[in-house]
Amino acid sequence: MANKGLSKSKYTKFRQCDKALWLRVYHPELAVEDPQMEARFLAGNQVGDLAMHLFGDYVEVTTLKADGVLDLKAMLDKTQQCLSDGIQNICEASFTHEGCYCAVDILSKTAGGYAIYEVKSSSASEDDEGAKKDKMEVYAQDIAYQKWVLTHCGVNVTGVYLVRLNSDYVRGEELDVSQLFITTDMTDYVAREYPHIEHFINTARQTLQQQQEPTAELTKHCHKPYHCEFWNYCTQHIPHPSVFDLYKKRFDHKLSLYNKGKLTFDDIADEKLTDFQQTQVACTLSDKTHIDQAAIREFMLQLSYPLYFLDFETMQVVIPQYPGTRPYQQITFQYSLHYIEKEGGPLLHKEFLGVSGEDPRRALAEQLCEDIPMNVCVTAYNKSFECTRIKELAQAFPDLSEHLLNIRDHIVDLWDPFKAGHYYVPAMGGSTSIKYVLPALWPNEPSLDYHNLDERCQNGGNAMTIFPKIKDMEPAEQAATRKALLAYCCLDTYAMVKVWERLIENV
Repeated sequence: MANKGLSKSKYTKFRQCDKALWLRVYHPELAVEDPQMEARFLAGNQVGDLAMHLFGDYVEVTTLKADGVLDLKAMLDKTQQCLSDGIQNICEASFTHEGCYCAVDILSKTAGGYAIYEVKSSSASEDDEGAKKDKMEVYAQDIAYQKWVLTHCGVNVTGVYLVRLNSDYVRGEELDVSQLFITTDMTDYVAREYPHIEHFINTARQTLQQQQEPTAELTKHCHKPYHCEFWNYCTQHIPHPSVFDLYKKRFDHKLSLYNKGKLTFDDIADEKLTDFQQTQVACTLSDKTHIDQAAIREFMLQLSYPLYFLDFETMQVVIPQYPGTRPYQQITFQYSLHYIEKEGGPLLHKEFLGVSGEDPRRALAEQLCEDIPMNVCVTAYNKSFECTRIKELAQAFPDLSEHLLNIRDHIVDLWDPFKAGHYYVPAMGGSTSIKYVLPALWPNEPSLDYHNLDERCQNGGNAMTIFPKIKDMEPAEQAATRKALLAYCCLDTYAMVKVWERLIENV
């Protein structure tokens, strides 16, 4: 049976789209969750747990039933007891008013009442707010809802604050929680939101009570960074390919075309498009491949033997675990390296995979310097990622910096001919990611199909989230997971080799 009560997450979803709220409650099976949702959920829990320590001693009222579900009644009762006892800091303080429920991350006692501290796992700099205005307004909606519930429960809210990770914080030997977070006074943002909240809450309640699915137009809230899980459902009427598949066109521009009734590539013949977009449209409509041999020949002149194909895997650690690292820093833990020493020579392979639970960077950097000589030609696909990781390693280990930066300076981007539109196959579908380019260039090749890999690791998101978990696995599962990681990363560089082979054929 659908839960028709209103929570702060449901309220903020409603502020994005009333239809999305209704679908979440009545048809959650229609949702297509973002693959990174689990990682963001875990990150939020980690950040929330650490933030509880910000103001000293606290009482957490979170209570679970035997089946692991939150015991909301027990949490409401515990919160009232904490208020009666004069507890200074109450975490997950729970309140309800006329079917509207909220749990405050940190409720801190002040001279005249209590201050609300909303904790987010996003990051901010000390020099700026660290978020665009529209993002701050979304945060304000969340906090204003909490203030409304608490006020109607008789709590005098004396302050409203947003707590985020400090992106400038560099960890020392120990984690300093007081420096890890940045607190932003949200008074002005919430003050602008608060006069309208009663209306929005009442409308959200009405939405939850209606039996018929609301109608809604596509808006900016359907797309990133909002990650609406009902995008596929709400766009099922749109043909494929459509204007939403256009390469590197801003979503609001695509939306404008859609609102003018221009859906298909046939509809946009008179629209101003980039050279790449024109190529994409022409190739799609004619079902023909575009190959600029002269441009590809010029690109290939940059490559020389011995030739190396490099790919990194990283984990984006939310809470810095190692000295010298920051929140959300990419920690390189693995690489795959295919290489050919001379023209016509065999394809060789080397690899590195760190130990889960340990800082992998030093060992990886040392082996990388052993595996790749100085002054040789290295390729990467979208090299900015590999170049940035190498620069970070060079900064972390100055004694290796000369060799590491030499590797970086000799990287050629295998992505270049594709992002420039010199080689386009309709099957790419408007994407130049290697995950789309590879099957377009090599269709029906089982050995190049990522779906045939061990289900433990079939994409970069899997690799990022599974590596830090290996340390907690049983030995047999550890071995199997490491094998899956190695196979995935190996396929990434083998894919680059196969892309390079296709380019050779068209020189």
